[in-house]
Amino acid sequence: MPKRILYSRDAEKALKRMDEATSKRIRSKIRLLAAEPSVLANNIKAMKGSGGLMRLRIGDWRVIYRDEVILDVIRIAARGSAYD
Repeated sequence: MPKRILYSRDAEKALKRMDEATSKRIRSKIRLLAAEPSVLANNIKAMKGSGGLMRLRIGDWRVIYRDEVILDVIRIAARGSAYD
């Protein structure tokens, strides 16, 4: 059973600003992460010094999230600005 996904306001804004194809690709990867995280294991890393945050790499995009009972998507940003 897949985990429930909760998007932050910043993550929703980022998805609305990007082109539709990229947005769909990122949303589908996040749904896959909620259902079967082991499939994306080589694209996931723990972020150092960030208190349990994880990073999912999707091409040039980064999804910063917290994986607990609910998959909490905190930020979606381009590679260069994702870690500010």
